[in-house]
Amino acid sequence: MHVAIIGNGVTGVTAAVRIRQRRPDWRITLISGESRYHYSRPALMYVFMGHMRYEDTKPFEDSYWAEQRIDLLRAWVTEIDTEQKRLHLLDRDPLAYDRLLIATGSKPNRFGWPGQDLEGVQGLWGLYDLKRLYDTAARTEQAVIVGGGLIGIELAEMLHSRNIDVTFLVRERSYWDNILPKEESGMINEIIRAAGIGLRLETELKEIVSDDSRRCVAVETGNGERISCQLVGLTAGVSPNIDLLRESSIETKRGVLVDSSLRTSAADVWAAGDCAEILRPEADRNLIQQVWYTGKLQGELVGDVIAGEERAYDPGIWFNSAKFLDLEYQTYGQVNMDVPGEKNLFWRHPDQQLAVRIVYTDDGVVGVNLMGLRWRHEVCERWILDKRPVHWVLEHLAEANFDPEFFRRHEPAIQSALREQIA
Repeated sequence: MHVAIIGNGVTGVTAAVRIRQRRPDWRITLISGESRYHYSRPALMYVFMGHMRYEDTKPFEDSYWAEQRIDLLRAWVTEIDTEQKRLHLLDRDPLAYDRLLIATGSKPNRFGWPGQDLEGVQGLWGLYDLKRLYDTAARTEQAVIVGGGLIGIELAEMLHSRNIDVTFLVRERSYWDNILPKEESGMINEIIRAAGIGLRLETELKEIVSDDSRRCVAVETGNGERISCQLVGLTAGVSPNIDLLRESSIETKRGVLVDSSLRTSAADVWAAGDCAEILRPEADRNLIQQVWYTGKLQGELVGDVIAGEERAYDPGIWFNSAKFLDLEYQTYGQVNMDVPGEKNLFWRHPDQQLAVRIVYTDDGVVGVNLMGLRWRHEVCERWILDKRPVHWVLEHLAEANFDPEFFRRHEPAIQSALREQIA
């Protein structure tokens, strides 16, 4: 039995390791045109900032793959022939498979802006982007970043660390306010501006302007402002990377359509991770999850299923974490705003960038947001799974604290403020 896996990100690698654990005698091939070895994409910013080397971003020693008898093939897949069970490769002979996993991840969004293909315009997604960034940053004094997401703030910090003047263009009223409540979003606005980074809210990119050599020299906004720059970072979100499947028989929509066991419409073909769109007939829309830990979860499940175990994907309690310059952020469960039946409690430290939000209903706590504080993942998740009443959660806040020893504890102030709000 030969299992081919397209993509060597966290999902593809997790699936390969899982299959090897369950099927010691099967042949497994990991295919990637970008890199031979699996590396951590979130670590690229630390390579650029000099905190890590590329070698440090690889979770496994290079010798690991031969020891596990997992073949690494550096090649671009150009076509999937599901009838003949063959992968057509660029400048290589076709590769036959018995079972196939598509784990091609996601790609940066581009919306047809004039000038988006100029030299000096790029996203931040892989090793090629990092190399381009090194080259362009060497001649850059001013940069403009389009989009207010997590990749955008990482790119801003990277460029800011090299004393490059950075300006954000964010079309929303506040940074990331399509995800965060206004108080948390407002804190991010504050920390961006305090770092000396320009922030243009409710501002859209109209055009990227070039010189005679087709290098970007400025952007023009929808408000009529012209901002000089030698680098434009396009970080307006991502979408499933399914270009390879456009001409195949595998059904797609926003992503590769899969059932709860991550099977596609084609026999012996699965898809998982950022590129997968999980069918949910009972819900308003299908499920696409594009964070690291869900990629790993789906990789574990699909590895088991390909190896012969029947399983269905359970996304569990939603979790995400990020860092906005020096501000850490964590979220557990669903933190929505203006949802009937949900109530919000919010505390913010009067002098520091620290905040807590607890969302609850009559049935118990459903979500937690943390800014600048660390709470234990397993404790917050258990509160939500067990539907603990909000009064019980407030009484047990200290159990969640994960700050290092000698850090100041804030539970008494948080408890006092939130109990007053309930009253």
